[in-house]
Amino acid sequence: MESKLISLNNLSKSYGSKTAVDGIDLIVNEGEMLALLGVNGAGKTTTIKMLSCLTRPSGGTAQVCGYDVVKDTDKVKKLIGISTQETAIARNLSVEENLSFMAGIYMDPDKYSRKDIKDRIEKIIADFRLEEVRKTKSCKLSGGWQRKLSIAMAIIGDPKVILLDEPTLGLDVLARRELWRAIEKLKKKRTIILTTHYMEEAEALADRIAIMISGKIVMTGTLTELEEKTGQKGLENVFISVAEGGTL
Repeated sequence: MESKLISLNNLSKSYGSKTAVDGIDLIVNEGEMLALLGVNGAGKTTTIKMLSCLTRPSGGTAQVCGYDVVKDTDKVKKLIGISTQETAIARNLSVEENLSFMAGIYMDPDKYSRKDIKDRIEKIIADFRLEEVRKTKSCKLSGGWQRKLSIAMAIIGDPKVILLDEPTLGLDVLARRELWRAIEKLKKKRTIILTTHYMEEAEALADRIAIMISGKIVMTGTLTELEEKTGQKGLENVFISVAEGGTL
């Protein structure tokens, strides 16, 4: 039986007279990867910011593992890892130092020994194939390496939920495919929300897809379900049909 880990109910966010997220409802089940798909300005990043307690909702509710993002902020933050569009890494620290820094924040020394923390860092370096750049300052890394490091930092504390906001934005096709392989390894072990406007990325990685248009989630389902609902074949055609109002 599926168990919901993330639940949004009539969630909204406004900035003055502008509504960025407009009363959305969404459930993400445990172990599921959901792609939140939309053009720039659709409200994807704002949704991620509310889920990660970086932005307070204007209305509605959002829960992660049963904890409210407003009332239980500290508990929610301990359950999630986030990789933002801006790749929030310390540029003057090496790859290894960035991971050590994040481990110090997320791995409670009362719960984890120094050996546990060191072993965790080594495992992440191995899993993400970061060995060859472990001593390299982050400012010297290519965009692809920086994105990989950002995701590695997001999972260093072994979170139950991972939020990936446009993880492959601006990468070339080879770097993007390499990052896909890293993300694939995270599937099923954790619950993931991936925001993207790359159709092929959502098609390749996601278990389910939610299409967001002008602050509203207008359609959710597997690719097959979306194709059936719209009468279109392929995610790009499905998205164009929805975005142009053909199924609204």
